[in-house]
Amino acid sequence: MSYNFKSYIRGRKASAKPHQFIGFSEFHTCVCGIESAFSRQEVTSRPSSDFFEKVLAFIGFSAYYSSFSRRSSVTSSLSSTSTGGQRVGKDNIDYSHDGYSQFTQMGSGVSGSLQVSGFNTFDEVKELEDDEDEEEEEEDKDCNDDDFMVLNAFDRNREQREVIRDELDEDELRHPLVKEICRLVQHRSAWNPKLEGELRHLLRSLKPRQVCAVLRSQEDERVALKFFYWADRQWRYRHDPIVYYTMLEVLSKTKLCQGSRRVLRLLARRGIERRPEAFGYVMVSYSRAGKLRNAMQVLTLMQKAGVEPNLSICNTAINVLVRGNKLEKALRFSARMQLVGITPNVLTYNCLIKGYCDVHRIEDAIELIAEMPLKGCHPDKVSYYTVMGFFCKEKRVGEVRGLMEKMVKVSKLIPDQVTYNTLIHMFSKHGHADEALEFLKEAEERGFRVDKVGYSAIIHSFCKAGRTDIAKELVNEMFKKGCIPDVVTYTAVLNGFCLVGKVDQAKKMLQQMYKHDCKPNTVSFTALLHGLCRHGKSLEAREMMNMSEQEWWTPDAITYSAVMHGLRREGQLSEACDLVREMIRKGFVPTPVDINLILQPLCREGKMEEAKKFMEECLNKGCSVNVVNFTTLIHGFCLKDDLEAALSLLEDMYLSNKHPDAVTYTTLIDALGKKGKTEEATELTLKMLKKGLEPTPVTYRAVIHRYCQMGRVEDLLTLLEKMLARHSCRTVYNQVIEKLCSFGKLEEADKLLGNVLRTASKIDAKTCHILMESYLNKGVPLSAYKVACRMFNRNLIPDLKLCEKVSKQLMLEGKSEEADKLIIRFVECGHVVS
Repeated sequence: MSYNFKSYIRGRKASAKPHQFIGFSEFHTCVCGIESAFSRQEVTSRPSSDFFEKVLAFIGFSAYYSSFSRRSSVTSSLSSTSTGGQRVGKDNIDYSHDGYSQFTQMGSGVSGSLQVSGFNTFDEVKELEDDEDEEEEEEDKDCNDDDFMVLNAFDRNREQREVIRDELDEDELRHPLVKEICRLVQHRSAWNPKLEGELRHLLRSLKPRQVCAVLRSQEDERVALKFFYWADRQWRYRHDPIVYYTMLEVLSKTKLCQGSRRVLRLLARRGIERRPEAFGYVMVSYSRAGKLRNAMQVLTLMQKAGVEPNLSICNTAINVLVRGNKLEKALRFSARMQLVGITPNVLTYNCLIKGYCDVHRIEDAIELIAEMPLKGCHPDKVSYYTVMGFFCKEKRVGEVRGLMEKMVKVSKLIPDQVTYNTLIHMFSKHGHADEALEFLKEAEERGFRVDKVGYSAIIHSFCKAGRTDIAKELVNEMFKKGCIPDVVTYTAVLNGFCLVGKVDQAKKMLQQMYKHDCKPNTVSFTALLHGLCRHGKSLEAREMMNMSEQEWWTPDAITYSAVMHGLRREGQLSEACDLVREMIRKGFVPTPVDINLILQPLCREGKMEEAKKFMEECLNKGCSVNVVNFTTLIHGFCLKDDLEAALSLLEDMYLSNKHPDAVTYTTLIDALGKKGKTEEATELTLKMLKKGLEPTPVTYRAVIHRYCQMGRVEDLLTLLEKMLARHSCRTVYNQVIEKLCSFGKLEEADKLLGNVLRTASKIDAKTCHILMESYLNKGVPLSAYKVACRMFNRNLIPDLKLCEKVSKQLMLEGKSEEADKLIIRFVECGHVVS
């Protein structure tokens, strides 16, 4: 086929658009090659130089335009891991473009001379956009057995490959390149083009395992993910497959499930083989985020990707189901995997044993351990430790010993030091110090040496129970056995003395620490100061804090908070405020709870100016002052009848971007009503409703009380109608009637009785009884009789004794007919009247 004029025109049009030209050239060359196979005469008739000129021209155009497009996906698999970061240079140009879709991503992968990078590009790197068709994530629902269908893809005749384990060498973490890149990443906020260029240059020199070391060295996994994306976009660099798996492993320890899902998708885009372990990491991440449904849907995603399951992904799925309290589904999954030929291992059974223990099916767990050898899998010590942990929590020492004997006789597993350390820590953790001490002595009798960590756990358990004498004896016993106590052991005893009020002995323990060359730390001093404050010696604790520099220790936020609370309890408010100011100067930020605990007593004592000044200082220093702190101050001004200052604080809240809540408005509404400023209170109530705040029961009570007190029932009903439109309150009219009765406004109360009798409840009956008693006290028994009749008409039986009083009053007034009718109504309802 000749290169005719039409082809020439199409080539010119395509050359104007590089992404189209590359596809056109590849297609045209392919067609020429196919036709040449059927028409050899035409090919042989052309000069060889003409043929090579066209081929070289195509290669030149392809190379030229491919330098502008984004590098294509990586086609290497895990089996072909390289010794360094893959580089794309002139000699290995990758032509695996897909035309326009690759060209549209141009810009992030251009070479250094063409790329114009701004500051902070590391933090500005956006995660991959979800441009692939993907199922929308549903809310966390109960997972079904449809997710188990992935097991049908298992080929029992195919040899299963082992799980890839990347054991990171400690030397990689200490490598100068790794340290320098971590330093640059930490100071990314001060980046400029020069620093980013240095990082880009260092990145190309890193080996894959060194890149993995950088990812694992980040304290914040989000920073590691951003570095991963940033590096992936750099020119002349591509991630080794092992880096992708390391990134997934890092994310599996967090709740960043979306990030792990995108990395998994990126593996597919790069053409890298996705092993079941990659999907397992994503499942674990979803599980940590509490999204069990999404975690199990990863199996469906794995099935669609054509990845065969293995034992590793099955164990992950079972573990996810157990952690999600879906033991029955985990058991069905285990049975299903055995049907398709995947043999469970000890890890599978240990997950199920833990699931049984979590739901207190301990007999089933023990039975599963007994069945494991019959299924060709012998239990290990973890299998027994899991059940022992449940027995330790329940203080069932006999069962623990029986399980140890079974572990020795049946499974031939000899208890070692790890076994005893596990039991000691389990019993100590759950507060069973005597049982822990019993196993400690047994371990030492068998020749095992319990370290100071085990002793400290038991001592701490005894101290929490207030048994400091035994704890002190154990410390002396440690010295005799050559197990020198450390600062943790001493601090546990010191804190125990403080808990039982033996502060003097706690001080002696502190001196004993110095005597034995054990320097107390901040935790030790904080425990002592907390004990002093709890027993009314806050000023002494304050003096010890002032001596902290001489004692070579530094108070922390917990220390300041403990002493501040002690001073507040003892009424030393000025000293407490000074301590908070010092706390702020030292860089420790008090919580809103701490601030409120200072404001409340100041407001209670009427020291409003001091309270306001204190909160303003906290606000100016950047402390987290919240709406509760403002409301406390407003309430204090309202108690002092300084409404102008209270309303001014309400405006200050908006200026400080602290939006008042319903409690704030209720406080002001009640204060305005108390002063007789009903119009201002109404305006503030409407303002609260306009801002979308729902009135609380306290708001209703405050409004009802003030309006009923002034006798403005009509205005009250109008306002209540607007409040009820925002938030319903079923007993609102009951409150109005009862409040009107208390103020002697019975006629207004009687008019609202119809609103109450719409429902026949005990609350409504109580309201009617209050109105009847009010009528009787006012000497109007006939009105009380009418209320009782209205109750009978609504199938609501009034109180018999109260009606007898009404009947007697009616008889005294000569209204015997009404009195008889009232008694007859009771007889008709089946009540016996004496």
